[in-house]
Amino acid sequence: MLEGKNERYDRSAKHFIIAANLGHDDSIQALKECYKYGDVSKEDFAAALRAHQAAVDATKSPQRDAASKVFADIQREAAKDNNA
Repeated sequence: MLEGKNERYDRSAKHFIIAANLGHDDSIQALKECYKYGDVSKEDFAAALRAHQAAVDATKSPQRDAASKVFADIQREAAKDNNA
């Protein structure tokens, strides 16, 4: 992230927290690194984890799960056709 390259780690961490609160998985990984190096407090990291989980849970539905299964089946079939 550009903010990190400019050594504005606090601002970079805020961007990662916002993205994590919206359910972005890679931002959680980035926040782990920020926490490890002391750029994010334990409380902020814990709050981001809770918000991330809430966002992920909010996007779960039976319809979405069924669509994911159908998409995976289509991809498997396409891979079989390409290998044949």
